[in-house]
Amino acid sequence: MAAGKKRKAADGTYAVVIPTLGRPSLTVTLRALADAAGPAPDRVVLVDDRPGTDGTTPLPVEIPASLRPVTAVVKGKARGPAAARNTGWRAAGRLPWIVFLDDDVVPGPTWADDLALDLAAAAPRDAAVTARIDVPLPEDRRPTDWERNTAGLATARWITADMAYRREVLEAVGGFDERFRRAFREDADLALRVLAAGWTVDAGTRTTAHPVRPADRWVSVRVQAGNADDVLMTRLHGPGWWTRADAPRGRLPRHLAVTAAAVGTVTCAALRRPAAATVCAAAWLAGTTEFALARILPGPRNRDEVAAMALTSVLIPPAAVWHWLRGQAVHRRAAQLDPHPAGPGLGTRPPIRPAHEERARR
Repeated sequence: MAAGKKRKAADGTYAVVIPTLGRPSLTVTLRALADAAGPAPDRVVLVDDRPGTDGTTPLPVEIPASLRPVTAVVKGKARGPAAARNTGWRAAGRLPWIVFLDDDVVPGPTWADDLALDLAAAAPRDAAVTARIDVPLPEDRRPTDWERNTAGLATARWITADMAYRREVLEAVGGFDERFRRAFREDADLALRVLAAGWTVDAGTRTTAHPVRPADRWVSVRVQAGNADDVLMTRLHGPGWWTRADAPRGRLPRHLAVTAAAVGTVTCAALRRPAAATVCAAAWLAGTTEFALARILPGPRNRDEVAAMALTSVLIPPAAVWHWLRGQAVHRRAAQLDPHPAGPGLGTRPPIRPAHEERARR
């Protein structure tokens, strides 16, 4: 049986699409892809999504010799990974499977063999096959807040750091929604649309490592921009999308309360109401302290980490609220999708049927 599966898997063809900003990690990703045992990709598409380039400046990457004949570099729109992935899969030819990889992951040593078996085992209703994501954490100390944040990718349900999609499904639902400009929620949005259209998503066995990228102390403040994407998700998929996507709700309600207390402190002080200002200040201090401790205690608790957590815990609540309000304004006209969506901006279509049902109907 194993030999039969292997033979069937070897007949499957796939393209690998990697959106990139030209980070040094891309060379590591391609080297691991080239070294992985098993059927090699029939095509590799690197989407050069660097802003401010015209496509003539070469990517700072070393493409392994075995991949050069099948690798193409195409210019992206510099509008985020969702748009870049759309550019990539549309440039990948008519291969039946598109495997999306991030430019900072490391496919495992048997990745191609495992992928072939994953694709061979996919049922006709399976639109996509996920991978197992491993986030290596330090063994000699507790992980930092950023490392713990990255480790959450290991349990993300439909992460496109390594995700194989049928090309026919991408065509049917219109690909990724390019309104998601960050590497956040665009994968969950696509999967929810695919599931609503009657397909399924299967769990694969291949393993890909996702190392923790270096980051400065302000990264936790910058990622609060994702609160605007959560607003778009709610507009498109309704308030129940959190449960369907198995996504954590986060701390936005607490951030709203802490930010309101801070605003109340300033307002009451300006209105010369010291008693009310004191109450609001106490609530703001208590909320901020609780948040900082929740981030400090699980970590290494060294001086740099404690200082970064204390400072950013003051800034994160108003940043989160600001991006949430921005999302409410930017996405105020986004309409909830039909039960059988056709993809963003593509209008209405008949319900999408899995391929085997469509063939039977004919």
